[in-house]
Formats: sequence, structure tokens, C-alpha cells
Amino acid sequence: MSHYFHKRQSSPLDEQEFSTSLLGQQLRFFTASGLFSKDHLDIATRLLIESADLTGAKTALDLGCGWGPVCVALGRLHSDISFTAVDTSLRALEYTRKNALKNRVEVTVLEANVCQGLGMFDVILTNPPYAAGRETCYRFIEESFEHLTTGGSLQLVARHQKGGKMLEKKMNEVFGNVSVLGKKAGFRVYCSIREE
Repeated sequence: MSHYFHKRQSSPLDEQEFSTSLLGQQLRFFTASGLFSKDHLDIATRLLIESADLTGAKTALDLGCGWGPVCVALGRLHSDISFTAVDTSLRALEYTRKNALKNRVEVTVLEANVCQGLGMFDVILTNPPYAAGRETCYRFIEESFEHLTTGGSLQLVARHQKGGKMLEKKMNEVFGNVSVLGKKAGFRVYCSIREE
């Protein structure tokens, strides 16, 4: 059985389309079987989008982009920021490209294992794949630090009582700081700044 974070999906392709309102914009998305939250925008990702702080950013990375709601919604609102979206799943990348095109948003979409082979960014946004395990989530935090410009931020959403406290602690260990940008329905958006 393949998971949404695997490179190739074994499930038969079952495509869906739906619309949703985000940050005052009406957006349409295509999704498919084998992708995370394939039939709606999940609470955590919506909170990440609505809480994101892109002040002063010129470059942003959507880490583990899935079918692309983060980079599409924020990229459409902030056309002055250069967005890159990465995932390990080829199906996720295909649908991120399709959704960027559908909503007329410019996004660079790349296959990447966490941040390997990527450049530097002012902001990294992620809803990490908890199903992939704690160590993978830790890698998201550790590698993000290495790919942030000085003053850049990692903004990560998690359910506070189900793994979020652990990730908040890890962010504080790696960055030396952590704050909360938003909270809703048990989820929090944690933010750490690279200060050196």
C-alpha cells in the first residue's frame, strides 16, 4: 500500500474538483486519490495559509506541497514573491502544477526529498507528513534551518496535543526560538526565525 508521501501512488487515479474561499479569493482545485486530504482543504492547511507571515519575503518554499493549496493561495495573493513547491510524490507534483495553472499562479514545482538540492528561502511553510514518522518531521525542521536566509522563518502547522508539542520543542532546539502565529481547533502554527 502506498502513502501520500511515497514517490509513486499505487491507487487507481480518481480525480475530483472543488472550489473553496481562501483569503478572500475563490479558488478551484483538482485533487486525486493517493493525495493527502483529497476531497477538501483540511483545517491544518487552511490555518497555515491564513496565519502565514510573508512580511518582507522575496522567496518562499511550500515544503511537502501535496496538491498545492498553500503555494497557490498565497502565490496568487503575493505575486511579488517567488514560490517554489516541493514534494516526494509525483502525483502531488502533477496536481500542484495543474492547480497553479488553473488559478493562474506562477510556481516552480520540483521533486525533492525534504530540502535536498534546493537553494535558500526567506520563508518555508509546511504541514509535515505525520504519517511518515517523527524522524521525517524532525528532518523537515533541521533541513529548513539550513535553507533559510538570515532572518528567514519556518512556519509549521501541527495538532498541539498530537505531536505538535514535540515539534515545537524541536524547532526551539534547532532555531533557539519559537512562537505561535495562529491556533484553531487544536492546531497551531509554530514559527521559528533563523537569527544567524
